[in-house]
Amino acid sequence: MKSRALLPAVAAACVLASACEKAPTVPAFTPPTQAARITNGELDGSAHPAVVLIVMDVGGSPAYRCSGTLIASRVVLTAGHCAGEPGEFSGMRVFTESDVQNGNNNYPYAGPNTIEAKAWHSHPLFTEAQFFLHDVGVIELSKSVTLPAGATYGRLPEVNSLDALKPSSSTIFTAVGYGLQRINPAQIEAQLIRMVAEPHLIQINTGFTGSGSLLLSNNASTGGTCFGDSGGPNFVGSSGVVGGVTSFGLNGTCGGTGGVFRLDRADVVSFVSQYLR
Repeated sequence: MKSRALLPAVAAACVLASACEKAPTVPAFTPPTQAARITNGELDGSAHPAVVLIVMDVGGSPAYRCSGTLIASRVVLTAGHCAGEPGEFSGMRVFTESDVQNGNNNYPYAGPNTIEAKAWHSHPLFTEAQFFLHDVGVIELSKSVTLPAGATYGRLPEVNSLDALKPSSSTIFTAVGYGLQRINPAQIEAQLIRMVAEPHLIQINTGFTGSGSLLLSNNASTGGTCFGDSGGPNFVGSSGVVGGVTSFGLNGTCGGTGGVFRLDRADVVSFVSQYLR
């Protein structure tokens, strides 16, 4: 299941069902699901103001939400499935945390940093059918977003720098996003607010995505990601380097592990960097 979530105002009862997003089929493997919201995490507060909420329109109406990271004043880094294929979305806008709270968690949110997108792009090889293979996207904004004094934009990793990481409980990432906070058969907790968790590296590269993904922990001890966190950053340690974007989960309850699309491959760095020039 993909992590992209239906906007609660559109279909509040459908935030976790596979019918709420386009669920690709992976031959001979359980289909990954697009990720959602930070689970078992903490309120982010003012720690990561460059992480924003993205709302995508279909047919002129708000339909889905994702998370993303400002990597420049007019450039947002997100997942490929949040930028979509050409023509998939009719419009797009981003909201800062203050905008979301000013809108009392109801769309349309309100605030001085609500910005319309002028263009959005997924990786040239991205397809919805196998979104997890090239799951990176960029949103170009119509005007700049001003971060608070002292805050910094997210940074891309050096090419192949994540190859040196070892699966370990001490190899920590900082995951941030606007996804579901809790999901189980009896309870769905989906307050729209920016959350943070510190999952650790379980596996580098996966059997079905090759050298393009990481699997991070997703449990009550470390927290993890879920529906709505798609496209949000997974910072390397406590740095401002976005090692990957939240991409997929392996089950409908966002438990066990969370899939992250790596940003340190040469084709990905090249694709994103062209919008920073």
